[in-house]
Amino acid sequence: MYGDCQVLLGGNVNGNNPNFNFMSTELSKFNNIFSPLIPIKEENGVGKNKEEEMLESGSGSEHIEGVSVNDHEEADQNPPTKKKKRYHRHTPRQIQEMEALFKECPHPDDKQRLRLSQDLGLKPRQVKFWFQNRRTQLKAQQDRQDNAALRAENESLRNENYRLHATLRNVVCPNCGGAAILGEMGFDEHQLRIENAHLKDEYERVCCLVSQYASRSIPMPLLAPSLGHEISPFCTKFEQDSMTSCPIDQIIPLPFIPENSHFNPNPLIMDEEKPLAMKLAVSSMNELVKMCSTDEPLWVRSPDSGKLVLNVKEYNRIFSKNSEFRIEATKDSAVVIMNSITLVDAFLDANQWMEMFPSIISNAKTLQAVHSEVSDHSSGSLHLMYAELQVPTPLIATREVHFLRYCHHNIEEETWIIVDFPMEGFQSSSPPSFPYYKRRPSGCIIQDMPNGYSTVTWIEHSEVEDAPVHQVFAGFVASGMAFGAGRWLTTLQSQCERLASLMARNVSDLGAFQGEGKKCLVNLAKRMTRTFYLNMSNCNAQSWTALPDSPDDTVRITTRKVAEQEQGNPLILTGVSTSWLPYKHNHIFDFLRDERRRSQIEVLSNGNSSQEIAHIANGSNPRNSISLLRINVASDSSQSVEFILQESWVDDSGSTVIYTTVDMETIQRVMNGQDQSGMPLLPLGFIIYPMNPAKTHSSENTTAATGSLLTVGIQIPANTTPTGKLNLSSVTAMNHHLCSIIEQINGFLKVG
Repeated sequence: MYGDCQVLLGGNVNGNNPNFNFMSTELSKFNNIFSPLIPIKEENGVGKNKEEEMLESGSGSEHIEGVSVNDHEEADQNPPTKKKKRYHRHTPRQIQEMEALFKECPHPDDKQRLRLSQDLGLKPRQVKFWFQNRRTQLKAQQDRQDNAALRAENESLRNENYRLHATLRNVVCPNCGGAAILGEMGFDEHQLRIENAHLKDEYERVCCLVSQYASRSIPMPLLAPSLGHEISPFCTKFEQDSMTSCPIDQIIPLPFIPENSHFNPNPLIMDEEKPLAMKLAVSSMNELVKMCSTDEPLWVRSPDSGKLVLNVKEYNRIFSKNSEFRIEATKDSAVVIMNSITLVDAFLDANQWMEMFPSIISNAKTLQAVHSEVSDHSSGSLHLMYAELQVPTPLIATREVHFLRYCHHNIEEETWIIVDFPMEGFQSSSPPSFPYYKRRPSGCIIQDMPNGYSTVTWIEHSEVEDAPVHQVFAGFVASGMAFGAGRWLTTLQSQCERLASLMARNVSDLGAFQGEGKKCLVNLAKRMTRTFYLNMSNCNAQSWTALPDSPDDTVRITTRKVAEQEQGNPLILTGVSTSWLPYKHNHIFDFLRDERRRSQIEVLSNGNSSQEIAHIANGSNPRNSISLLRINVASDSSQSVEFILQESWVDDSGSTVIYTTVDMETIQRVMNGQDQSGMPLLPLGFIIYPMNPAKTHSSENTTAATGSLLTVGIQIPANTTPTGKLNLSSVTAMNHHLCSIIEQINGFLKVG
């Protein structure tokens, strides 16, 4: 330190800068006081030796810098008067030759350095220092790379450690359902928890047993066993003794979530997990975009349905993913009559989303708005959602799923992207679904077109449990027609076309329903169709039972109690039957939508004809409409005047005819624009799917080239008293009605 001060504060200070003259006196005192302590000779000698070594090495810092030999000799002959030295770089040839040798031998011996120095006109000492500096530089580069790799590994381990800690916080004891960390509870408490868990297991097995023979919508049994005509609402083949002797291991367990389960029925994303959720959203969006823009070999045409299905092997190769479950993935595109902004709003609002897909979504709700953007409409929004997906038949199980939905606006390409991806890797896990169903990155890309149209490319991608499906619908589910992209897009097209038709002013409707009256009638028809879809499926944990004498084991019945405000029919019996008919679905649809031809079926008309008095167009196809029919009764009859509200729809994916009876008072209130949302409805109807017979069941009569699956759904009041019980006559009548309807429809179509 003092040597540096001596050199810095030498006699040149005052001579070079007159501003320091005021320090001359103090400096002289400073030198006189500390001069015995400052080793001037040692400082000069050591400093000189270091400088000479640096000059001889040819480089003060890196291998590309150095001093020439001539400059070094001149420096020895003429000692410099200034401290600043001039450094020169090695010539490109010298560097090239030394680099070539360094690649072959990073540690040359004395002979190699001597030979190289002679060739390059350098001293061996310069060559030696160049190689030392080069090795130091190479080692520094390698250290930087190793440090970067270690930092990445450290970050990965930190994230894994965080996830393990989060998992450990939710681990439960498999015996008692309590905390699994040792030392958090006493022995007595642990024993009580184990006993409580055993009692819950017994309760679960009882629930499974009861679910086989009692309706899940009514916690208490409808009837006690008796010797009269009163029976339980299910098959007569189940006797009391068979219920008690049924082996427990043959009962399918219900989705039972214990009180202390670590599965949260309403999971949420924690604040510290939101960055991870956004990262997964962007990754899932990129995967969806790549799948939409890629054709073969990722997507191939199905030989059965002609639709685009995923090549799973190619997908696993591209995205490095595998699954032990069965993969369902389809792709489709279409043009819809709705702009992109309206579609995005419908997808991000759970209620609008349900209204847009009434035949597919039985229940949906938004659990959490994980992220939302104020600017640019809804771009960047991330929602945690729940949905229950259905097919209107009790023969196909519903699919429940928790998922995250992300919305992004690509301004450059003028497209909107809606992507759904599974809720995985978070502290709060979603409850398991039965049967197993996980929604892989799925969704749609929406691009605006002129005149308010949009092009929608849809991908439906999921993991499902390979559970058995009833033979009638086995081909329907396997082909992707049940939950595939084609069904979603067709339903979206239908709803958009309905809305456009109802808002159009150039459409002439039949009848006196205009303005608010027309709006109320349309809303009543919408509620009728949604009620029919819900009551005919397995949604809301409805339990169905097969009747023993039904053909092909396709008749299912169930009971339910209506809401308290609907006091008219406390107990409702619902029956559904599905059959394959060797006719095109358009042919069956035209027969069923025609009230004059349908009245030939005695079970449906009770011998009375009907006449259309109002007609509202429900799309571009004239057969798609909402109709109000007046039931013709004899003039001398005491029967009150009643009407039939009917909605019919047909497209390439299938067709529906749904109707219900309404009284005169209700029609008058509808014409006056009064809301009828509280009116009880018992809709009947038909759902027709085009299906090849060879793909539906194992019947030997598969010579017809085309055919259809016809599902008939009926709801009747089983008992009008609040404490009424279901009796044998009601079940027998339901079975007779369903079988008779199928037989008469088949007979009339065969003749016609």
